[in-house]
Amino acid sequence: MFRPKYPEAPTLPTVHLPGPTTPAAQHHHAPAACGCQHTPAPAHRTPLLGLNAGTVGAVVTVGIVLTALLAAVAVTAISVAVAAVVMRSLLTSQRRH
Repeated sequence: MFRPKYPEAPTLPTVHLPGPTTPAAQHHHAPAACGCQHTPAPAHRTPLLGLNAGTVGAVVTVGIVLTALLAAVAVTAISVAVAAVVMRSLLTSQRRH
């Protein structure tokens, strides 16, 4: 239930180019000097864990909201502390009179 499900990697089509009729194992010359048309294997591209524009936008939005809430909590804590100091000062000055 809590394990992520990754999409299956698509199978890439195989490219066949006309070349010599002899198998590649029977080549006795250097690969750079052969006149065959060898194609490099396509690079296997893995998806970035399913991240797309919507996911990135949601993460940025949640980050902004959490930062705003943290700032609001900090401002509230500072104002409560200042109010407590003022109240304490008023009460101590009232006791002296």
